[in-house]
Amino acid sequence: MLLCDFHIHTRYSDGSVGLRRTVDLFGQAGFDVIAITDHVVNGDNPFGKLANRFKFSVTGESFKTYMSHIAEEAERAWDRYGMLIIPGVEITKSSFSSGKSAHLLLIDIKEFIPASWDYEKIFLEAKKQDALIVACHPHRTSDKTFVDTLFLWNNRDKYARYIDAWEIANRDDVFNVISLKKYPYIAGSDFHRVRHLYSWKSLLNCKKDMESIKQCIRSNWGVAITLFRN
Repeated sequence: MLLCDFHIHTRYSDGSVGLRRTVDLFGQAGFDVIAITDHVVNGDNPFGKLANRFKFSVTGESFKTYMSHIAEEAERAWDRYGMLIIPGVEITKSSFSSGKSAHLLLIDIKEFIPASWDYEKIFLEAKKQDALIVACHPHRTSDKTFVDTLFLWNNRDKYARYIDAWEIANRDDVFNVISLKKYPYIAGSDFHRVRHLYSWKSLLNCKKDMESIKQCIRSNWGVAITLFRN
């Protein structure tokens, strides 16, 4: 089984740990696969404007540098730890209302996708790039410092056909509604700080290459979760 974390933030958005140190933390902890998924924030409301002002978002201008740095670290991580690193982003559509907020992981992204696009356009472009689409923390969480992201769950009848997997566990929370609906699932840390290393993770029974990982997650065959405590 591959030990995986598909939800990781660095200083390229609002994480407190730089990319290189993040890679070393996960590599030294014995992970097989990680995805770097820094925020891409919508800029059409006060949340997004603040995030962009304080550089808590990857932008169209910084995306090339972001991807290049991930590629550089991916080569180092493979040589040193045998760990596969996948480039991604978290499309962040936040609002003062939980019912209007949604966050999406796009894993194995190739070209920049703005968070200001409408949902169908984002989904179709992600599919065109053959990126994994994951609805992250899709239900109510224990972290009351942020607005919950309920839009995708509340509109699942419309959007579930686009989504490859849903986070059934995020950091310390478990969302049993995902299992009740029998949706494909993964788990991730939503890593922002070192202590978030110790949280829910995904286990995949597949080969350590991108196509096998995508197929495993999309088919939801050979997927499990574990509470990583090292």
